[in-house]
Amino acid sequence: MGEPENTQLMQRIFAGLAEGDGRPLAESLADDFRWTIIGSTKWSGTYEGKQAVLNKLFRPLLAQFADKYTNTAQRFVAAGDYVVVECSGSATTTEGKPYNNTYCWVCHIEEGKLQALTEYCDTDLIARTLGDPGDLKP
Repeated sequence: MGEPENTQLMQRIFAGLAEGDGRPLAESLADDFRWTIIGSTKWSGTYEGKQAVLNKLFRPLLAQFADKYTNTAQRFVAAGDYVVVECSGSATTTEGKPYNNTYCWVCHIEEGKLQALTEYCDTDLIARTLGDPGDLKP
């Protein structure tokens, strides 16, 4: 797949995320997918494998929110097997705190599947707003 197809994949993923639907993202993850969150928060680190991302990152993260988490893309930049997405996520935590983070996702795509994602974001907001991921941390 080339840059147009990789960009279209990310646009489809974000069409779902903008509506609070994470299924297109989850369905696009390769089995050996890796998600890295920068920084030194309790959520930071690399989650290895699709099931680890779903169970040790997404499940405890979504449990933090009282409403749907949405994420809206502002820009897609493609180069080879990479698509960089500038985006903004929004939700309210179960404690009533607003969680409005800005992200830059650097996504590696091969054969129509996400292989790796590095997430750059406001880690101070994560530390101040989100609870502990608990024993599910990698």
